[in-house]
Amino acid sequence: MAPRGRTPALPASPEERETAVTETTVLIVDDLPLQRSGFRMLLESNTDTSVVGEASHGAEAVRLAAALKPDVVLMDIRMPGMDGIEATRRIVESGGRSRVLVLTTFDLDAYVYAALRAGASGFLLKDALPQDLISGIRAVASGDAVVAPALTKRLLDAYIDSAPTTPDAETDVDERLAVLTDREREVMEAVARGLTNREIAEQLVLSESTIKTHVSKILTKIDARDRVHAVIIAYETGLVSSGRTGRG
Repeated sequence: MAPRGRTPALPASPEERETAVTETTVLIVDDLPLQRSGFRMLLESNTDTSVVGEASHGAEAVRLAAALKPDVVLMDIRMPGMDGIEATRRIVESGGRSRVLVLTTFDLDAYVYAALRAGASGFLLKDALPQDLISGIRAVASGDAVVAPALTKRLLDAYIDSAPTTPDAETDVDERLAVLTDREREVMEAVARGLTNREIAEQLVLSESTIKTHVSKILTKIDARDRVHAVIIAYETGLVSSGRTGRG
């Protein structure tokens, strides 16, 4: 009889096989055992997320990320020894497959900005609803980026305040945006304002799949690693400014 699955370990039903194949692996990084335990319970209660390890500080996170190669590293920022920002930088610079989703609190805007520059693919508040955390992990694992709505404007405003405005930067702007079509610039501007693909589709009267295709092409053309990086480039190039950070 021909084998029913890719390997003998895979479940027999097509639905179960699909779930097994698309399972998202997560490394939890937090210095508080109770916090790690809570995240583990939540993630393991879902059939499409699996915890492959836990780390209590940044150095351990870097080591385990290299060894376990999780899809997503759920990263705390403030930890003893190596903090989450440096750990994020090292994980991203290693060139591995793991993407970092940072968890923060309202009083850590400066740290969030630093983690953004270090290469994090998303930011959520520690008091996020369970379904929002799961959705954020899925989004980051799929190559998207996520930023908690409550942080978006403050984060972008913080970036605007420190963004370079030198003539060299302005020259670089034209070169980066020149590769985009008018429609792609429009979509990129909407992304920079924090709109989701669905919201952009409604605004431009296009299908969500069309917007997703535009975003994918934009990231490739401007050499951005994800949506968060695209937002940085949008502000660096002057495509959007502090007076246009609102949603809509």
